[in-house]
Order: sequence, then structure tokens, then C-alpha cells
Amino acid sequence: MIAAVYEGGGQHRPERYVLTGTEPGWVWGACVEVDGLFREPRRGTYELFGWESSGTEVRGWVGCEVWLVPEDSTLDAWLLEDVESLGLHARTDALVLTGLDDYLGPPEGHRAQVRLHDGYQWLGSCREFTRVLPDKQAAPPLVLRGLAPSERLRRVLAVGTRRALDLDEAWLEIRDDNGDRLTSRLLHPKVGAWHPSAHAPGLIDLELELDQEFHEPVPGHARPVMDRWLAGPPTTSGLWAGLDTRQRALWLDLVRERGCRFKHQGRPGGAAYELDGRHITDEASLFLALGEAVNGPGGYFGGCVDAVVDCLRGDFGYTAPATLHWRDSAIAHHHLSRVLASDGAPYDLVAVMLEILEEGGMSVVFT
Repeated sequence: MIAAVYEGGGQHRPERYVLTGTEPGWVWGACVEVDGLFREPRRGTYELFGWESSGTEVRGWVGCEVWLVPEDSTLDAWLLEDVESLGLHARTDALVLTGLDDYLGPPEGHRAQVRLHDGYQWLGSCREFTRVLPDKQAAPPLVLRGLAPSERLRRVLAVGTRRALDLDEAWLEIRDDNGDRLTSRLLHPKVGAWHPSAHAPGLIDLELELDQEFHEPVPGHARPVMDRWLAGPPTTSGLWAGLDTRQRALWLDLVRERGCRFKHQGRPGGAAYELDGRHITDEASLFLALGEAVNGPGGYFGGCVDAVVDCLRGDFGYTAPATLHWRDSAIAHHHLSRVLASDGAPYDLVAVMLEILEEGGMSVVFT
């Protein structure tokens, strides 16, 4: 864990969480423990009337992304993320889904037929749907326990006015055991209360009131992935292989966030990379395996097709030309050669990736 240094005191203490401002070097304080960080996000509800399944029971967790494709081809599909199904509403033909709405959502009052898919297969269709957003409520506070406040924060608390206690924007950084930033959450916090902490003399417990619209909590199902990364970046490739699709997507988020923070040392041209294809059964695993092939355990080389194109252009550990030896490629062909675009059109993701890699100077050899 990090040895944090604070303004005015030079005190060194190991901390897990650091609350910073949006300007470089602006630190509010650091602590070991945060209450309220892990909780379910604010989810919307869709009630799909006249549900007709495509053959697969839609119950429990459905997918990282579910697209609602309107019958009217002039309208774009709408995205619902991290979708869960509550099953059919009692004594009705309506399927109930919950999930995280994207920033657009469906047109207001849209009632026509919609088909649903999860990027891999069609799930079914409904004649109309109702979109219900949860009531706007204040987000539960974050409590930073055992916080070592900076001199800047001490001055704010000493003033104590409503204006002074509005911190505007702040980042809650989560650090791993090496002291490196693992991930962070952007907050719009106001100081609600503070009092001496039981952790140690001179520390405080700081309660932050949050804006529900901007707060992005860490969901409970992310905890096993987060706990693994808190010990430090992986030193062995393929540690994500035993995870389900939902957790692989979370693993990829952490890989992406870490990988985009710094430039990678590129290998000389002519390098050969080994891609282990044994566990490529979904989109996240394709990008995880490619990232580790190029940049080693926990390595990043794109989290989507467009990002791979950017990585091939430099600063991500690769120099053209190179050769990629793709082992057990039949598994990826089986799972990803007929995926669905947002509008439901099928395409071959493996073929797309091969074309992109070849254009970027990386020749692919199946072994």
C-alpha cells in the first residue's frame, strides 16, 4: 500500500484510498477504509409486454449489453447495460428487465415492436414496452474512515460554510498494494459531517454527500475482481480465464484503465507474439488474450475494435512488422464468427480482427 505524504506535515501512512481534487497535486486526504463504495447502481426497469422468446429462457443475469432494436429501421437501437431479468411478471406475458440505461435511451413514448439481442444471439421480441426509471433519491453517503486530512481540507472544515464544504468535483482513487492507482471514481461531493476517528488520534471520519446523477458505485459482483487486482497487477497470464463474461468485462475495464495511463516500451520490429486462444469465448476474452500476447500478464492492447486500431499505431508496446501466433483459434471462430452488431446485423468478429491486425502490420499465423 502507498506511503502517502500530506501537505504541511510530511507524515507517512499506508493508505488504500486517496481523495483528490481535479488539479494535479490537489489532495484532500487519504484513508484505509470507505463505507458505501460497494453497492448496486441506480438501475432502470423495462417491462416488455407481449414477450415472445427466441428459445432461450431470459432469467437472471442476461448480458453486459442488451440492444433493443426497433421495428422502424429509421430509428437506432438502444442500449441497456449489465442487464438482469426478473422473469415474467406474475399472471402476464410481460418480461421484466433491469439495467443501466445509456445516455440516449428510447424515444419518449415509443410503443412499437422491439427485438432484443445480447450481441451473440437474439433473445426475443415484444409488442411494446414501458421504461420506468427509479425515483430520484439521495445517494447513500460515502464515509471515509480514518482519513488523514491535508492542510487544504483542514482549512475547508475550519471555515465550515455550505459553500466551503461543497468540494465541487473530486476523484476517489483506489490504490493497490504497490501504491499504484488501480481505478478511480469521479464524485460531486459535499461534506456532510466529520468527527474524530477511532482509527488513531488526529484522523477523522469524513462523510460525503453525493449527487446521485453523477455517482458511479462499485457493484458488489465486482468485488472478487477488484480484490485480485488490489494485490497488484497480475504476474501470470490468463488469470481471468475462469471468470464469467460479466467479470471478464470488469477485468477488461481495469486492464484498459491501467493500460491507457502510460506509454509502453515498444519491441523492435520483427517481434513474434504468442496468443493463447484456449479461453476466447466472448468479446472481452478476445481483447484480454490479445493484450497479454503483446504486453504480458494484465497487458492492454485495445478493449474494442477501434481501440486495437489505435494501439497498432504506436505507444502500446508494438512496432510493425510483427507476427502473431494464434493457438487454438478454432475456439474463437466457434464463439465469435457470428456476433451481432447493435442493429442486429451478423458479422464475423474474428475476420474483422484479422483484417485490422494485418493492416497494422501484424501477420497472424494459426498454430
